[in-house]
Amino acid sequence: MDKVSTSLWDAADHLETKEDMAAYLEAALEDGDPNLIIAALGDIARSKGMTSIARETGLGRESLYKALSFDGNPEFMTVLKVVQALGLRLRATPI
Repeated sequence: MDKVSTSLWDAADHLETKEDMAAYLEAALEDGDPNLIIAALGDIARSKGMTSIARETGLGRESLYKALSFDGNPEFMTVLKVVQALGLRLRATPI
């Protein structure tokens, strides 16, 4: 039997356009899990470069990595700064 090799899949490697990023974040928002939303923001930030996002937000790079991890718990102001730095916008729609 042949061995199958696998590798880790990282969403950040596949988020190339603003449309990709917006669709990814929208899917997380639709799911409604706060941890998933924060992790999706982290994936998007890593795809754009965490150093550049840290510079634009005025926050520390390591702090952003921690805050935007699946177990992170960022303040809402941090979320808004990151979303703006990513060139995205949060929207509310009726359900």
